[in-house]
Amino acid sequence: GGLILFAIFSLVMDVFKIGYYSSFYSCLSAIKIIYPIVQAIFVVAQTYFLWVSAKDCIHVHLNVTRCGLMLTLTTNLAVWMSAVTDESVHKAHSKLKKNTTEEIFRWLLKVGMRSSSVEECNCNSQICQIFKNGYFWLYPFNIEYSLFASAMVYVMWKNVGRFIDHHSHHIQRLKFKLFRRTFFVGIILGLIILVSGLGVLILYEVQVNSSAEPSKKSQALTMYYIFNIVCLSLMSLVCIGGSVIYRFDKRDMDRHKNPTRTLDVALLMGAALGQYAISYYSIVAIVASTPRDAISALNLTYALLMIAQHTFQNVFIIEGLHRQPP
Repeated sequence: GGLILFAIFSLVMDVFKIGYYSSFYSCLSAIKIIYPIVQAIFVVAQTYFLWVSAKDCIHVHLNVTRCGLMLTLTTNLAVWMSAVTDESVHKAHSKLKKNTTEEIFRWLLKVGMRSSSVEECNCNSQICQIFKNGYFWLYPFNIEYSLFASAMVYVMWKNVGRFIDHHSHHIQRLKFKLFRRTFFVGIILGLIILVSGLGVLILYEVQVNSSAEPSKKSQALTMYYIFNIVCLSLMSLVCIGGSVIYRFDKRDMDRHKNPTRTLDVALLMGAALGQYAISYYSIVAIVASTPRDAISALNLTYALLMIAQHTFQNVFIIEGLHRQPP
């Protein structure tokens, strides 16, 4: 489901890119227009392949299958790196345009252009601006699609030639009832937090980017940090409570080899390391900076709670992944 969602947004992004680059066919290389077309074909073909074959444990043509899956995996990683690089270059150009004169910026834009006149490559029409803004807003979906697909292809690669003993594992279907009291309360609370978070994020972005008054920016930062501190505190308490419940509800631990679970744990820890690093550098910057005001105190609390929340959450999830069904 997640793969299909990100695939759809990736295809929309490719349509926007084709429309945007088509406006500059006279001064851009043809490969710029061909690339999003080929990428769209790749997204459709790969999504269909994973939808049909993701659960297969293949036992014929093992070497050819492994080679093909690894080629697909590396292609996804290359697409991911390309998307991250393009997004970074776009942000660098945006900052450069704000900090340099128009003449210097136009001179810098000539790099990579076939035409000597950079005027032809200016995006002046409204439809061109829509395409340009649209496909850069959709880049995160394409990045997530590549990561989703890479993870699924890796699990398929690990499952090539794997035998599963169906007698040793009793598969239990979880019966999910939406209006069971605990599930219903959890969903409602989660949706409230999600909608509140989006509202706070939009207000924060609007006030910080549009307001020139320092007091408005300070209020926006205070609101942003207080909301996140409350959310992180609640999440930490919930994860601790879940780990405590695990101690009373004793079950056998599943120690069998499972490529999917191993990858889940590795990705979980890898992603947490990035957040740990960000929080660590934030703490160092806050402690070393002067003067120390209320915003700095909130930022420090936020960084510390981020480390605590990720730690408690990872312990809770990893322990839950290794527990046998009731």
